[in-house]
Amino acid sequence: MVAALLAGRHMPARPPKALIVPHAGYVYSGKVAAQAYASLGSTAHALRRVLLLGPSHREWFRGLGVPTVQAFTTPLGTVRVDTAAVSRLCALPAVVRSDAAHALEHSIEVQLPFLQHLAPAAEIVPVVAGDASAAEVAAVIEELWDGPETLIVVSSDLSHYHSYRTAQAIDGATAQAIVEGPTDLSGEQACGCVLVNGLTLAVRAHELRAEVLDLCNSGDTAGDKQRVVGYGAFGFFDPGEQREKDRARGRDLPLQTRRAVVCDVSAQLNTQHGNRAPVEARYRER
Repeated sequence: MVAALLAGRHMPARPPKALIVPHAGYVYSGKVAAQAYASLGSTAHALRRVLLLGPSHREWFRGLGVPTVQAFTTPLGTVRVDTAAVSRLCALPAVVRSDAAHALEHSIEVQLPFLQHLAPAAEIVPVVAGDASAAEVAAVIEELWDGPETLIVVSSDLSHYHSYRTAQAIDGATAQAIVEGPTDLSGEQACGCVLVNGLTLAVRAHELRAEVLDLCNSGDTAGDKQRVVGYGAFGFFDPGEQREKDRARGRDLPLQTRRAVVCDVSAQLNTQHGNRAPVEARYRER
């Protein structure tokens, strides 16, 4: 099924350093997730570590939870945990060891088959966010930023249980916000808002730029249009590699014009679907 979802997906000319990927069942958000992972292209085989961050849906706790286990298992086999990287994260004050946070958490689980298919040599560093701040998330991301062998994946859906048209408007505005880079997304916009905000702080420090890869909702895929869930795929790219593309799309224009361009991109994506000091201190929200 994963191979079928990936087939025919568009691949950008350069791979992203980080991704935002939805985490619903594959019949709902699988195509959007596939577009995110397809953006890695052939570089996926060179990945050796994936920092995988998802929001907690079932367990309340303070901080960011990492597991004690050495591997996760799916129907496709075993995915090794980078235990050395987990130990590095445990030196951060907000990080706690918690197998309970991971036991029933689907936001990380649904990402694993894509990674097994595309990056079989990569180990994972699974992190579940409980009650944490964006600055704490950014500190985790910075700790394991490293080189091109490391990919950062934030797992998040967008709006929940609005009508189809309302969701399109909310998710279009959220997509624009992710591209423009504020760090105040709320839970009404994305269930993984604290992770998205933390990622935004981290990529800002590295001067990466966000790009919308896909955008739709469950009304476009397998659900009715009365109460839908929004899904977006976003990539974060090195600006030096995409400068020429940015010029072609208008991102070197004044902010007012860039906003219009982003809105136009969101409209096009909807149409495609038928409608529509210590580390932490360096990432304190400004």
